[in-house]
Amino acid sequence: MSKRKLYAADYVYANGSFQKDFALVEENGVIMEVGPLPEVSASFPEAELIRWEGKAIVPGTVNAHNHSFQSLLRGIAIDKPFLEWRDQALYRYTPLLDEEAIYTGALLAFGEMIRYGVTTVSDFFYVHNGSTAYDEAVIQAAKDVGIRLVFARTMYDWNGAPAAYRETVVEAVERTRSLAVKYQGDPMVTVHPAPHSPHAASPEMIKAGHRLAVELDTPFHIHVAEEMFEVEETLRDYGLRPIHYLDSLGVLDERMIAIHLVWLDDSEVELIGSRGISLAYCPSSNMFLADGVTRIPDLLKSGVKVSLGTDGGCSNNRISVFEEMRMCALLQKVSRLDGTCITANDVFRMGTASGAEMLRLQTGSIEAGKAADFTALNIQDLSLAPKRELFANMVYAMQPNAIAHVVIDGKPVFSKDGLLTVAEQDISSRVNRLFERWGGA
Repeated sequence: MSKRKLYAADYVYANGSFQKDFALVEENGVIMEVGPLPEVSASFPEAELIRWEGKAIVPGTVNAHNHSFQSLLRGIAIDKPFLEWRDQALYRYTPLLDEEAIYTGALLAFGEMIRYGVTTVSDFFYVHNGSTAYDEAVIQAAKDVGIRLVFARTMYDWNGAPAAYRETVVEAVERTRSLAVKYQGDPMVTVHPAPHSPHAASPEMIKAGHRLAVELDTPFHIHVAEEMFEVEETLRDYGLRPIHYLDSLGVLDERMIAIHLVWLDDSEVELIGSRGISLAYCPSSNMFLADGVTRIPDLLKSGVKVSLGTDGGCSNNRISVFEEMRMCALLQKVSRLDGTCITANDVFRMGTASGAEMLRLQTGSIEAGKAADFTALNIQDLSLAPKRELFANMVYAMQPNAIAHVVIDGKPVFSKDGLLTVAEQDISSRVNRLFERWGGA
């Protein structure tokens, strides 16, 4: 049994606000108690005291949608229309991706996220190459850097995509199920089915993904209505808009984590709200790829639970959920010409507790019984001044250099000197060696 640790800081974000001179006790990766330092110290006198002076402890952020391998392709095919970006970055480089590349890309993505305060990531992964070996490479990278992982194993059978993405329905179900069963009970890895999209997964594949989610009692993930061409396709092929098409398949229920939801009409907004759908919203990626603007205030009003994701590193090109909080708020305000339509509290919850709830994880907030996943901010950092407005500045002004410590599952994984699990220089060297090997690709 691990020794109890008592983390004390100038402030702890608990009960919806910053609490001065608070502390938390961690044991075996779980928060045991949160409260004023004198009271917590008296309750746990034997706990090892770790005092972070000049710091504020906040929940680790939850990255609800990412494609880890895409961090390798950052900067490639920039400033392109969506389909040109897809073909010149993803499709062009996919044939070069072996297990080593997949592992390296995941190290890069997860290591960088941790630096920016991400403690949980949902990785929507589809480069399977005919087995689960590449999937295992991503999972191993997550374990090596120490991040909490939801592995959204993609189920993809559109024949226009690279062969490495494609599986039959039977193969996709069997492989996804085997991974899910293998990691059942692992506190750091959860496997969810993820039929790719109405565009890239057949009706049979989408229904199979939903059935598997019911069998495993998990959510399932699916890209929906990111681009207008996807709406046009479902209208052409099925005579229905994307949400109504998914409803016709019998998969529109509270298990669904939809990604993007940019191009919805009023009937779709109302329907998904009534069905308890969740959304993983990726505002920076939607801007980078010129997808459009998701109607977040309308979706919240309809009852949709909204979380934040970065999407892949080559369509953002940053992977910080604190950044997505700011981008979400600013994009919604300017697109609606209404500075009050979304608040700092709204987007902070999206990037923390809402993401955790959507993924069915006991994390995303500082409270007893939750996972010990948290970040310490340096409140002397200039981007957080004036300290009096700490919450607003954390959401709207903070720069990554203000992140001083990151703890996941009770284990320190980052300090101001860098990652504590995998040397950052080693990750960078691995990436550079890959591109040397690829030559002029």
